[in-house]
Amino acid sequence: MNSDTLKGKWKQLMGSARRKWGEFTDDDLDTVQGDKEKLMGLLQEKYGKGREWAEREVNDFLHSTGDADQPGLSGQGDESSETRRLEDERKRRRGS
Repeated sequence: MNSDTLKGKWKQLMGSARRKWGEFTDDDLDTVQGDKEKLMGLLQEKYGKGREWAEREVNDFLHSTGDADQPGLSGQGDESSETRRLEDERKRRRGS
């Protein structure tokens, strides 16, 4: 998903993000503007968790919205090997 596509889709995803992460305000989500790094930073700030947790949360969120096979929110290309490793680890824990 390129950044232009995400910007158009971000408005649709904001409601889902608000439901998933109840700590977020409309202003918080407006600030994110479809940027994966900003979303992960906001998660870390609001929930006091680390980067790996935030990355898993974002990946789970994208998966639940049907965008799991798409590049990151900022449209910067393929997922990093670390992101894939974390996703594989999450699947193993779930028994998938």
